[in-house]
Amino acid sequence: MKQNTTFAAAFLIFLAISSADAHDTWLLPNHSETVPKTEVTLDLTSGMAFPELETGPKRARIQAANCRLAGETFDIKEISEDPQSLRFETEVPAAGVAAFWVKFPPKEIEIKPEQVHEYLEEIGGSAALRKEWSEMKPPRCRELYSKHQKTFIRVGTATADDQSLKEAFGVALEIAPEQDPTTLKTGGGFSVRVLKDGKPFPVFPLNAIAGGETKGETRKTDAEGRVSLPLEKFGPWLLRGTEVRKSSKLDADWESDFTTLTINVLEKE
Repeated sequence: MKQNTTFAAAFLIFLAISSADAHDTWLLPNHSETVPKTEVTLDLTSGMAFPELETGPKRARIQAANCRLAGETFDIKEISEDPQSLRFETEVPAAGVAAFWVKFPPKEIEIKPEQVHEYLEEIGGSAALRKEWSEMKPPRCRELYSKHQKTFIRVGTATADDQSLKEAFGVALEIAPEQDPTTLKTGGGFSVRVLKDGKPFPVFPLNAIAGGETKGETRKTDAEGRVSLPLEKFGPWLLRGTEVRKSSKLDADWESDFTTLTINVLEKE
């Protein structure tokens, strides 16, 4: 069965690197709703069967872990390793929609030349990117890749400043909600913007897959970086996308960013 773009790209990368860095990587809270002044727990894991916890990255691999709530941003300091996930724990001090995100620094890998064509095909690589690859002498793929994960938790009653969730969080590639991500229901859609370096990223393929499914639906962003994705099943969902570009660095041929966002969809009454 043909896999969707990001999943297939991650699988190809798995052929060249350790399982801790392979597949999709996502950040998932234990509960999608809580009250102020309570502690929340989130798991960061890499795997092939969302939302199952499979392989946790090493603590040393994390560049930053942050929370933004009620207009304030703070670091998450309680981080512990588990074979199946990297666990984050923090108190949410106020009401609103809490946004959590994790950044990894770039990591080097090398993909075999015979895998690159399929890699670019699966992630929807542009004609210009394919041309650059075909003209590369010698044909090689030394890649620097980065992963960026985001999720949300509703804390008590949302406030007006939750509109700030639509803004960029300062990561290279991110998915920003155009509506409250904690009140989504089945049968509706979820409108988001994809931002690259804080700016709208047009014609970017974004995939949405429900928990327990093996294939989601992929749609491309419009000229303003916006896209609406259908939500037909209640429970956890994973939004994911990959951007690959030719590198100008001496020690790399390509650079890539993987971005994911998890949401919880409520059953329509």
